[in-house]
Amino acid sequence: MNIILLEEHELGRNLSRRDERTIHLIKVLHKKAGDVFDAGILGGMRGTGRIEKINFDGSIFITVNANEPPAPRLPLRVAVGFVRPIQIRRLLRDLSNIGVSAIDLVGTELGEKSYRDTKLIDDGGAHAALVEGAVQARDTSIPVLAVYDSLDKWLRQSPWKKDGGRYSPLLAAMDNVRPEGSIFNIGNTNQSAVLAIGPERGWSDRERELFEQSGFLRLSMGNRALRTETACAAAAALVMGKIEEFI
Repeated sequence: MNIILLEEHELGRNLSRRDERTIHLIKVLHKKAGDVFDAGILGGMRGTGRIEKINFDGSIFITVNANEPPAPRLPLRVAVGFVRPIQIRRLLRDLSNIGVSAIDLVGTELGEKSYRDTKLIDDGGAHAALVEGAVQARDTSIPVLAVYDSLDKWLRQSPWKKDGGRYSPLLAAMDNVRPEGSIFNIGNTNQSAVLAIGPERGWSDRERELFEQSGFLRLSMGNRALRTETACAAAAALVMGKIEEFI
């Protein structure tokens, strides 16, 4: 952990000895009462924390002095087709770590339908993965996460139009099967970006037509078939290098 994050409701309360933050502070960092460490409030400011007391039962009481705003999240929205739950955890963590502003999980025609029934959203697993990515980046913010039953619904609602960005976004769907061009050939631009990455089986022909009708470019990242979570991180990094907002 590169920063210890507390949620608002946890302030003024003990962290149990089994809490992973307690374990990290006491067992890994070997902190004692009175020691200071990097800390922040999830969704708020960052600064320092202090262990005020280590209780007899192993729980700890810490205070947080946070007055530094986190770095703003990038004007980058990533939509991804549902994949296996373990892959969803990894891609949520990594995209949060990279700094994207929003992640949309989308049902697709070629994706495994059972993956949409994942309990990650409801049981807190998705939230935990987003927080893990933020902690690694020393951030106190996490991406906005949304779920859409189908690509049709996502394109119809066009959530990026509600983001209030300064620029019209670059709209790009990653497609190594029937691309219209290459992501490597996009010139630098002052735009924000919306990226769509399909599941392991990619996009159907009908979905390709939907992207075209919605103004999306279908772009290749090369001739290799990438795992979905790898494609998410790679595409995000490549687009960040093309957009002047990130430079």
